[in-house]
Parts: sequence; structure tokens; C-alpha cells
Amino acid sequence: MKLTLVSYLVPDFLWFYQAVGEYLSRVLEIDTQVSQGEFDSLEDPMFLEDRVDLAFICGLPFIRYSEIKPGQLKAIAAPVMAASRYQNRPVYFADIIVNSASNFWHLKDLAGKTFCYNDRGSNSGYHLLRDRLFRAGYPQGFFGNLIESGLHQRSMRLVAEGIADCAAIDSVVLEQELLKFPELSSHLRVIESIGPCPIPPIVVAQHLDAKLIDAIQSALLTPDRDLQLAMKKAQIQRYVAVTSEDYAELGLMFNKLEKAGYEISNLNLIF
Repeated sequence: MKLTLVSYLVPDFLWFYQAVGEYLSRVLEIDTQVSQGEFDSLEDPMFLEDRVDLAFICGLPFIRYSEIKPGQLKAIAAPVMAASRYQNRPVYFADIIVNSASNFWHLKDLAGKTFCYNDRGSNSGYHLLRDRLFRAGYPQGFFGNLIESGLHQRSMRLVAEGIADCAAIDSVVLEQELLKFPELSSHLRVIESIGPCPIPPIVVAQHLDAKLIDAIQSALLTPDRDLQLAMKKAQIQRYVAVTSEDYAELGLMFNKLEKAGYEISNLNLIF
């Protein structure tokens, strides 16, 4: 038997998900295959055909997919990041960044400006900010223009280069990118953090044997030395058990915004 593991998160973390796969191979004595998803998780044929055994996925697409295909997937574990801002909880934030040389200090200053996002399915990159604007009573079409970058890292650079005025960035990705490229710090400034929000979980397909699912969860909660070293490099303190219900609030948020028909821009997409 071989477990098929797929990541639908940023490719820069694939090395860590491979370390998780290698760990599960060691402790469960089972083959694993880890790959980066080639499609949006909601459109991936492997997902739709129930050929993915375990996935690293953003919480919002997971809960949206669960509404489309109820009972196929369940959340079993999520990381607790090491930084103090996460308060020993499996949460993260959407950090609103601007160019450090700009005169933007508050969300209201961004009205009519150019917003850059990784993709429209992203919780941290798009929908958390969409919800923030809606709850604050900002009108439809708050931003003047949109840029779809494809990646959080690309969004960061478009803001640093002055091509985009702002972006909403997964706080974990932002921290990792600034560690790798500290020179970016002098070009970016966080003006607001939205959250905390449930962090992307590890989910498993329920076509797996229940005992195997329990064994996978137990293994994630009790990492060996090699996985602990990889977790430290990724700034993950530990994994904790979660349930699918922990992510229900994201679905409620999305459905509320869809029902209201609220959009953050006139969708004048630059590129």
C-alpha cells in the first residue's frame, strides 16, 4: 500500500511536507508519495476522484470542498507555529502589507489603490480581507485595481517594487520569506493583521481504514527526532489534533460574503 500525499499550499514548504511523508513511512512502515498539487484543490481531478489520501490544504478550500463532497475528507491535525504571536494555538493571520516608503498607515488609506493577491480562492490572500472590509462597512469596489500574482511571495515583491500598493499575506509565509530574504524587510510594512484564524490543516480521506487514520494522527502528534528537526526549521512548535468542525467558521464567512454579493473591487484586473 502507498499513501498519496499532496500539498496545495505554497511550493516553498514542499521540502517540509516531504519530511512529513518520510516520517510517516518510517513509523507506519508504509510507502508514501508526496507531490505539489498541479491544480486548484477545488478543481484537482485527483481530489475529485478521491485519489488523494492525505492533503496539506488551506482551511477555506477544505471546508468548501467538504460542502461539495461531504464525508470524503476530515481534518486530523494542524501546526502550532513557534512565534509568540500565535499564543501556542493552531492559528495564523493575514498580514496587510504596503511599501515601507508609502504614506499608507491604515486600511482606509488603501481606498482606490491597487491590491495584489495570490489567488481568489485564498483565505489569507483574499477572503479574510474581503470579510474585514465587509464587516467594517466599506463599500463595494473598495480597491481600484487588482493584480493576481499566483503566489504570496510574488505579491510581496510586487508591493516592494511599487507595482502594487498592498497585499494580504499569510503570516507564516511572510515570516519565512523575510527570514530567507531579510533585505525585503526594509521595503515592506505591515499596517494591520487580520485574525487569528484557524491555520491550514492536514486532512485525510475517509476511504482509509479508521485505524490507519488514527495511527497517522497519533504519529503527527508524537514526532521523532528527525521530524522535530524539520519542524524546528519550519518554525513549527508542534502538531495538535483538530476536527473538521474547527474550520466551519470559514465556510460561514465565505457563504455570507457570497450571499451578500460583496466584492472588494470593480475587478479591473491589471495582469
